[in-house]
Amino acid sequence: MNQKAQTLNLTHTHFVTPHGLDDENHYTTAYELALLTDYALKNDKFKEIVATKTTTISINGNPRTISNTNELLGNFPGVYGVKTGFTFNAGRCLVSSCKRNDMDIIVVVLGADTKNQRTKDSMQILNYIYENFEYVNTTNYLEENFATYQEYYASHVSLYKTTTIPKIELAKIENASFPLKKNSAHLLTTKFYTLHTISSHLPQNSKIGCMTLYYQNKILCSIDIYLTNEIKQNSWHYYFEKILREYKSNFS
Repeated sequence: MNQKAQTLNLTHTHFVTPHGLDDENHYTTAYELALLTDYALKNDKFKEIVATKTTTISINGNPRTISNTNELLGNFPGVYGVKTGFTFNAGRCLVSSCKRNDMDIIVVVLGADTKNQRTKDSMQILNYIYENFEYVNTTNYLEENFATYQEYYASHVSLYKTTTIPKIELAKIENASFPLKKNSAHLLTTKFYTLHTISSHLPQNSKIGCMTLYYQNKILCSIDIYLTNEIKQNSWHYYFEKILREYKSNFS
């Protein structure tokens, strides 16, 4: 379990027992529980189990109905899991997954005094998110900003031992939708980090920088920028003609 936690970059999680009973060396955080839940929900069987409200099993040939202890399941729109928990040190805990339209949310509530309190807190957080946030597809915004930068770069880049104007392209934009506060897309900004000088030593299709998308000064994503044309080295004819031009200009 600890090896798996390391592969998932859960740096504040450590397991001692598989059942989760209190131990000072058995710990995690709300955020890392959310990351772990996101990973676990990619397993279809796990996702099916945590979304099941009741089921009937057989014990020694006798049927027995068991019920999910997640009080939000079936009682709150969109909830499809995940897990309740309780120890005396941890208090009442609830990890909830909820999906409405295109907004899929994981909420973790730890340390509540009662079941009622963990339920109330979870519902309030979920309602707040759905009322105040929306997914914004930033693809068009990124493409428009890059098109403007392409023109700027072609006219401002420094050329070394070449007169070939570099052509740059953006890597394929993937997963460019982000949950943002409603009506706040105007707070998006982009910054470009690219080579200031292009020379013939730079191979075609080289990565020369990136475009970074910010929201309220927080990085949302970075997309690589590539050189798409061949940069040709100036021939001796170019330098010979340059010398002649300079010579003529000095005596004109």
